Amino acid sequence: METYDALLASISPASGTGRTILDPATGEAVGEAPIHSVEDLEQAITAAQAAQPAWAALGHDARSAALLKAADAVERSAEELARLLSREQGKPLNGPNARFEVGACAAWLRVAATTPMEPETVVDDGETHAELHYKPIGVVGAIGPWNWPMMITVWQIAPALRMGNAVVVKPSEYTPLSVLALAKVINEELPEGLLTVVSGGRDVGARLAEHRAIGKIMFTGSTATGKAIIKSSADTVKRLTLELGGNDAGIVLPDADPTAIAQDLFWGAFINTGQTCAALKRLYVHTDIYGAVCEELAKVAAAMPMGNGLDENNVLGPLQNKAQYDVVANLVEAAREAGARILLGGNPDTSQPGYFYPATLVADIDNNNPLVTEEQFGPALPIIRYDTVDEAVEKANALDVGLGASVWSANRDTAREVAARLQAGTVWINKHGAVDPRIPFGGAKQSGYGLEFGVEGLKALGVPQVING
Repeated sequence: METYDALLASISPASGTGRTILDPATGEAVGEAPIHSVEDLEQAITAAQAAQPAWAALGHDARSAALLKAADAVERSAEELARLLSREQGKPLNGPNARFEVGACAAWLRVAATTPMEPETVVDDGETHAELHYKPIGVVGAIGPWNWPMMITVWQIAPALRMGNAVVVKPSEYTPLSVLALAKVINEELPEGLLTVVSGGRDVGARLAEHRAIGKIMFTGSTATGKAIIKSSADTVKRLTLELGGNDAGIVLPDADPTAIAQDLFWGAFINTGQTCAALKRLYVHTDIYGAVCEELAKVAAAMPMGNGLDENNVLGPLQNKAQYDVVANLVEAAREAGARILLGGNPDTSQPGYFYPATLVADIDNNNPLVTEEQFGPALPIIRYDTVDEAVEKANALDVGLGASVWSANRDTAREVAARLQAGTVWINKHGAVDPRIPFGGAKQSGYGLEFGVEGLKALGVPQVING
């Protein structure tokens, strides 16, 4: 285990040769990230191609053992990783934030390592014996986002490595230090060249997506970028797993208890200060309990401290970058001008440093308002009134995205009936955004395709091969 300063120094380029990364809470320098080029990417891919065959030949048991050791290494450096993540991304140490994210990295490594993956006998009738196997793809390219940079990187690399692949990672330009540090720790337990982070710009990402030596791209990010990756990967017929934008709906049925669900509603929407693809981003509440839900949710939100992530008292942090801050501020202001009622927040203090936007609840808003129809990706939740369940379902399904959704009710059977009508990859009951490394996760419609997590996630990082005879 290294100290925080030693860990940061180990991933930093020579002084003055890198790109300075700023803390979104203070504007202060966190450190310098290397500026990798397309030539650096080519070297990483060449090294990955050289390392991959021996790694694949080890078999599942040996690869799993290495991943379990990598999980131990992450836990040994957990506090140093969490501090760096907090400073670079902005999320607080406490709450479902930085320490939580680092802990999730270890958990996902362990589940990827221990999920059974045996050949499947598909026919055995005495005449025909057919088995389905999954072989390594080769080299996988992983392109990650800035909101959960460590955790989502592990979602990509852990199953890829378990299945015998090498991985080249291209992190977000906003949060490269977190990913570089995580890979440095994991690489303590992996062969050289098997896992490489290339901290470059868009040219690096574009080249990774089109490169002939890359057999699969895993991408988490916007739908627009996902579409560009689809196009650039077409000539080499790459396999793709795309977890794209979402605008998740939640439906509160009239039998729900507003007080009982308020805390879970809040965290469903405001986890990571709203900067989560599968966060609750538009809430439909039956007219009978609309006022009560608004009141209870406002009580919970008002009590949540926001500030510098290194302050142990805070559970909400800044938005990670100015561009995202402007998106949230503009959408809330447009809703206000359109006549929506601001229950809480909507009044950022621009005299202080940092991209802090207060937790904001917006009521009495039209369903066609941009704050409802566009993904705000920040701490602003529109609450829309409905009269019938059919109306709520229709509104929830109206958009061209469908990553997640939720139904809130005192009757689980009723909630499941409504859930089955929603067009989303995952529908949660009385919670939202609760991903689990054992449970498949993926989007519907323009929220992407392909599954991650569990045995289905492992299969997605292999090439299916049927042996018939």
